Amino acid sequence: MRNACHGLILVLCIGFISPVYAVRIKDIADIKGVRSNPLIGYGLVVGLEGTGDGKKALFTTQSLTSMLERMGVTVNPDKMKVGNVAAVMVTSELPPFARSGSRIDVTVASIGDAKSLQGGNLLLTPLKAANGKIYAAAQGAVSIGGFSGGGAGAGVQKNFLTAGRIPDGGVIERSVESEFTLENRLTLILRNPDFTTASRIVHAVNSALPEKTAVSRNPATVEVSIPERYAQNIVEWVMLVEGLSVVPDTPARVVINEKTGTVVMGENVRISTVAVAHGNLTIEIKERPDVSQPAPLSRGRTVVTPNTEVSAEEEQNRVHVIDSGVSISDLVNALNALGVSPRDLIAIFQAIKAAGALQGELEII
Repeated sequence: MRNACHGLILVLCIGFISPVYAVRIKDIADIKGVRSNPLIGYGLVVGLEGTGDGKKALFTTQSLTSMLERMGVTVNPDKMKVGNVAAVMVTSELPPFARSGSRIDVTVASIGDAKSLQGGNLLLTPLKAANGKIYAAAQGAVSIGGFSGGGAGAGVQKNFLTAGRIPDGGVIERSVESEFTLENRLTLILRNPDFTTASRIVHAVNSALPEKTAVSRNPATVEVSIPERYAQNIVEWVMLVEGLSVVPDTPARVVINEKTGTVVMGENVRISTVAVAHGNLTIEIKERPDVSQPAPLSRGRTVVTPNTEVSAEEEQNRVHVIDSGVSISDLVNALNALGVSPRDLIAIFQAIKAAGALQGELEII
């Protein structure tokens, strides 16, 4: 057994590196009122080749019985077999500004003990929003993007067989009106709220137009009034605002994922002058049993004597000094000079934070 830290270090530097690059407002902010709405429904997939729900999925039998009764067919639920039927949950997204008659993709997933939805067809299923109203209806052949096969002793399977999609399988039945221009103004919602970024958006909008229309009252939103000359052409006004470029500000933060050994450092991360020494301790344990075998036809017995060899080795790493205010590239070079592993890097950052030398947030996920 060997107790040592080995692995791949992945260090990502996120931020704006000189020269500074700007991004569009539409890439860092959303317009209030312009969003999609989740839809959900319960349905049945039929036409399966014996891979549907079993007898334990009572809700499948009840659903199939109720459906047949509505069609004028009376059946005995106790004598019904649903091997070719599977109960599924159907989900989709109602896009903004959706109109009646438009088609959307839907996703189906088994909620019973079905083995596969391969070759199945979803029966007409109403899709409801959170308010309980029906906004779409779904139906069609299910595509699972995989297959399965095998015999008595072995089998093969590709991808998941109990979930699939129906491209354009949903038809929108009810339109949704989006009121994104209440009181003749737009409200931009920042995806990463920040005072500096909000201020830069206000400055960019007010500098691009003669009318000073933008104002921000908190770091999460920016309100932009619609000028009179764009009152009848709001689409062009939105296009103009979304196309403006700004330089978003990012906080000084180090994010560490212990499970994958990933370390992400923002551009604004700085470290005060510190001296870092980190060495690895490697312990190697070898187990080799010595077996004493008696002669044939003798009355002796086999004796096993454990033989354990233990050795320890500690690296003699030098002390490295990291100057204050170094850039991300200098910091990465200094850490690479130590030859650190993922576990070592996590320990070093935690120690630097504990020493008060890390000028930024340390987040472990």
